[in-house]
Amino acid sequence: MSDAESPPEFDPTESNTGEAFEPVDVFPDSDDFDLRPGSDSCYKCSTCDTNCPVAAVDDDFPGPKFQGPEQWRLKQTDDDHTVDDSVMDCSNCMRCDNACPSGVPLSQMHNTARGEYVSEQMSALSVEYWRNRILANYRTSAWLASKLPRVANAAMNFGPARWLLEKTMGITSEREFPAFATETFREWWERQGGAAGSKRRAAEQRERRGEADAEKKVAYFHGCYANYNTPEVGKAMVRVFEQFGYEVVVPEQGCSGTPMFANGMLEDARRHAEVNVSSMSDLVEQGYDAIASCTSCSMALRQEYPELFDIEGIDELSSHTFEAVEYLRIHEDLRGEIMDADVDGDLAAEFAYHAPCHARNQGLDRQAVELFGDLDGVTVEDVGDSCSGISGTYGWKSEKYEKSMAIGDEMFDHMEDAEGETGMTECPTCAMQMEHGTGYDIRHPLELIEAAVVE
Repeated sequence: MSDAESPPEFDPTESNTGEAFEPVDVFPDSDDFDLRPGSDSCYKCSTCDTNCPVAAVDDDFPGPKFQGPEQWRLKQTDDDHTVDDSVMDCSNCMRCDNACPSGVPLSQMHNTARGEYVSEQMSALSVEYWRNRILANYRTSAWLASKLPRVANAAMNFGPARWLLEKTMGITSEREFPAFATETFREWWERQGGAAGSKRRAAEQRERRGEADAEKKVAYFHGCYANYNTPEVGKAMVRVFEQFGYEVVVPEQGCSGTPMFANGMLEDARRHAEVNVSSMSDLVEQGYDAIASCTSCSMALRQEYPELFDIEGIDELSSHTFEAVEYLRIHEDLRGEIMDADVDGDLAAEFAYHAPCHARNQGLDRQAVELFGDLDGVTVEDVGDSCSGISGTYGWKSEKYEKSMAIGDEMFDHMEDAEGETGMTECPTCAMQMEHGTGYDIRHPLELIEAAVVE
């Protein structure tokens, strides 16, 4: 029987209550890589190791306990100790944070260690460095490809080109590159009239809903993938929020930094974070909440930014950042409206839903299953709590490809055992892995909400 038949209650107010995120202060008044305060909270129970998907398939990976507390203890007692290169095998899924019973800031330690390893120990002339840098700065590659998307789509998936990338750069030839849209989300947004057009449409919906005097406005952080590859997700987000009477603005933004954290490119991530915090925090001061349709993007703005950077406005942005579906569940009777709807067409389907690791870290792992449980014409089946295995850029590296697929095996099996042949997830790279491992079409929950509630 499907887990979707009896989902546990989901309390979305627990995920972001408007309180500022308070990272563990592992660098108190110090710039010397002193992580002892965080390390001292670890009592070596190894729960993090048993929950690590990489350690489960790679016997040589020492696990998150070593990558975090153990390394920092060595750092304190041995002036010559350097960061072990195995830190680059961590996929940054952040499941160890969720697993730790004593609140050790493991992912913060891992991100910081990777940053030190890359800046001080990895050769900037190595192929691995430049491969990782290209993957981490996907936004740059996507921006270039979006200028001639059809040419880019053909060239990047030309067999000899993929073979050459693997031989020269270590980017696996096993995966097909995601297609670039012929019109980016931001191009579509401007064609719809931008913020002025959204303000007008939202006012019409508030009038229809009897909320003419309500002040409802959100700032959309679309991220790289919804802009360049899946603008249908961004369009669904705009249409759904406008249907509920929200004015949407789309501010200047860079990458969330998630792929940069995973590759130890912290200076690159900081440059993008400064742009994002500046533009988004200004809007927060004006009464906007920040909304992301990608759970890795919301995770970065909510948790990783205040953990890793000291930028003015960062705490205010963190406490006002939400995943898009979560926000509607908190502020609207979303489930009630969906219960009164039905869906037809290609979205009247049985979905195999995978909760991304970064959704789990925000307490959002069951929300889609519960939300769509009463939607006529649709069945959503949870395919388990395993990691998809791709972890952003991790599964694109030739030396990591087989590990990423081994991690994803459990998810693939559960998807194939599910009733339907359509997948659902909030994470674009999880969607890549789901499609790659099963051949299923993958949809975002916002697309289903749009089909259900947008007139």
